This record gives sequence, C-alpha cells and structure tokens, in this order.
Amino acid sequence: MPMSQSFKDRLSPILPEIAQHFGTPFHIYDEVGIRETGEKLKSAFQAVKGFREYYAVKALPNPHILTIMRDMGFGFDCSSVAELILARQVGAHSNDIMFTSNNTSQTDFEAAFADGGCIINLDDISLLKKLPQIPDQICFRYNPGSGRTGNAIIGNPAEAKYGISHEQFYEAYQQAQTLGIKRFGLHTMLVSNERNFQYMVDTVKMLLELIETAYTRLGLRFEFINIGGGLGIPYRPEEEVLDVEALGHEVAALLDEFYGQQSYKPDLHMESGRYLTGPHGVLVTRAINQKHTYRDYVGVDASMSALMRPGMYNAYHHIEVYGKEITGNERQVDVVGALCENNDKFAVQRALPPIEDGDLLIIQDTGAHGHAMGFNYNGRLRPQELLLHPNGEVERIRRAETLEDYFRTLNFPPNKFSPVLSIQSVV
Repeated sequence: MPMSQSFKDRLSPILPEIAQHFGTPFHIYDEVGIRETGEKLKSAFQAVKGFREYYAVKALPNPHILTIMRDMGFGFDCSSVAELILARQVGAHSNDIMFTSNNTSQTDFEAAFADGGCIINLDDISLLKKLPQIPDQICFRYNPGSGRTGNAIIGNPAEAKYGISHEQFYEAYQQAQTLGIKRFGLHTMLVSNERNFQYMVDTVKMLLELIETAYTRLGLRFEFINIGGGLGIPYRPEEEVLDVEALGHEVAALLDEFYGQQSYKPDLHMESGRYLTGPHGVLVTRAINQKHTYRDYVGVDASMSALMRPGMYNAYHHIEVYGKEITGNERQVDVVGALCENNDKFAVQRALPPIEDGDLLIIQDTGAHGHAMGFNYNGRLRPQELLLHPNGEVERIRRAETLEDYFRTLNFPPNKFSPVLSIQSVV
C-alpha cells in the first residue's frame, strides 16, 4: 500500500537532504509507524489474557528495531544462532524467545539451550532424541497436511517441509511425557501475508480442538498455543487492510468458550513480522540510466540484492517518484538494477511519471523481508539502513556493505589437507 500519510509527511520534506547526507540507496524505517502498529496489535488482543507477540526476527534483524519491539513488551521468534544472539543482545532471555527452527543442527540446539535457554519449538518428532538436554517445556510445530489449505506464498501444507504430521501429533507429546517433560505448547504456521482474518480464527479453532483431544487422550494441559505469523499487509493501493480488531475479538470469544468447557485456557502467542514493520520501511534509490529498446527501462542504483521479493516472488511493491505526481502523462517502464539476471526488476511495465537521471524513487513496504533477504550475487553489496526517529532525527542503524566485507572471507591462513592414499588408489 502507499506509505502512510504520516510517514510521508515526515519523510518527504527532508528526503533530499537525507539522500545527500547518507548517499543512496538505503532502506529507511519509521519508528513512529512501527510503534503505532505494535500498540494497535496489543489493543486488538487486550481481551485475551496471556496474549504475547514474538516478533519474527527474520523479518528485520536489526538491533535498533528489536529494541523497539522489546520496549513494547514483545518477545522474539528466532530460527538460527545469529537470530538468538541478536535477541539476547537486546535483553531477551528464557521465555522471551521462541526458537522455531527446521532441519535443526546440534550447533543450533546448543545455542538455544545456552544463556538461560528459551522456548524450544520442535519441527519434527525425531528431534526429541537429539536435544542436548531435557527442557522444562516443549512445543511442537504442527502441520495439518490435507486438513487445511495454505496460500500462495507457503503453499499446500501437505507439501511443506515444516512440522509434525497429524498422525504424529499424539505420539510426539506422549514421547515428551515419557522423557519427563510436564509443560507443553503447540505451534503452527500455515500462511504468509494473509489479509483474511478468518483464516487465523480457523487456525485458533484447529489448535483448541487439538489440545482438547490431547487432554482427553493423554491428560495434557497446554500452557500456550502459537498461531505463528502470517498477518498480511496490502502491498497494492487497492487492497484492503487486515481487520486485526475483528481477529482479536473472535479469538477472545473462542478462548472464553474453551474456558467455559475446559475450566482453563491457554495463553495465545503469535509471531508477526511483516505486519509490524513491513509498511513502515521504504527503499530509496536514485535513477542513474535510461534505456529504450523493446521496452523503456529505468536503471537505479539499487539491485535485487537490496530487495529480492519482486524477483523471487513476482511481488508487487508500490513505487513513487519523489516530487512527481500522477498526472495522466505516465509511461510504462521496467525499473531495474544492475545484476546479470533478467529478474533483477523492481517493477515490470509500471506506469510511472517521466523519470530523469538523478530522480529519487521510493520503493515502498520494504520494512520486512527486504534487507534481510539480501545477497551478494555478482559481488553486489547490500545497502545501509536508516531509522527515522519521532523527533525527526535520522540515524544510520546499519552501514552499507563494502568491498572489504565482500573479500574478507577470502583472506585466511593457508589450510591444506593431504589425505593418505590407499594402496588401491595408488594402483
């Protein structure tokens, strides 16, 4: 969706100065917008006692952003050692961290249990035997398979690599009981960028039905259910926003009904990433070339290494040309980077005002899965990140990568290994 009017009103008057001071390209995030959305989410679920958001660190793994999340009382959803370190560096510990990994290594597990541990969410039943120690509490990620449908981004649950199957559900928790574990949670995540709140309501129903039958069959009471992330945002101007208030209202009613039947109710956790920060970031890049062949191309100084969603998912990101309004004099252009890949495009046949070299383009909704998904193909370097504070100050919160960074892993002490040749190999 077009960036909020509030963000635009605060950014637009100073954008040329920011670009001159810091240089382009850069992602810039709006602290005011992030905090407002976080408070809106908490307000929507204020009737749900035990509600807690665990911000998905993978969406925007920057300590300055994570500090904002911590200030709002949120925990962190982590899936790697690096994400665990980031969360702990801003003060998270123990129940502040939900560690949800897949194809988990022993190194991952050791990091998860270190420094006071965290909530362990296992992706597979076989991982119980690979834990370095028995935790006080365990959670499994549940995949309903053909019992539910996914959406375009995550796809069919039965084809997803995530989670235990429905047939493994009871066995997984029974095995956990046998190990002496007495505290339990249940997690799932079936969609990504979903704006139909009813899907999440149905997910809560599904999880409540599962824990009800788990109590009947195994005598288990679950301390929490976690519906994962997936709350969507409107990337296109014509798309509707997610009705988070209706979601909170219906989920609260479901939990109250469950309490009336079971005399207890679990806490509710979720792991929003995109919903909290996605709309509150933009990629600012400068037009540097024009090309007119079979199509008209506008070349900018950012590449897909700074925002790969359009190239990877054919995702739409709204683009504005700074200082130029839509007047009916637009032309169809492809907005492209410099990678030797034809999908290095931020927009394909997009109607934009006439663009000249030096113009600033504002590529919107890059506050989640933007810089975080960057890469270095062609030796292209990821750009800097900036934060617009409530007082109007702009702070660099990550410097741009340098060629020195890129070549650093090629500088190391010599290390060669000469295996002992067997008689057969010599012959």
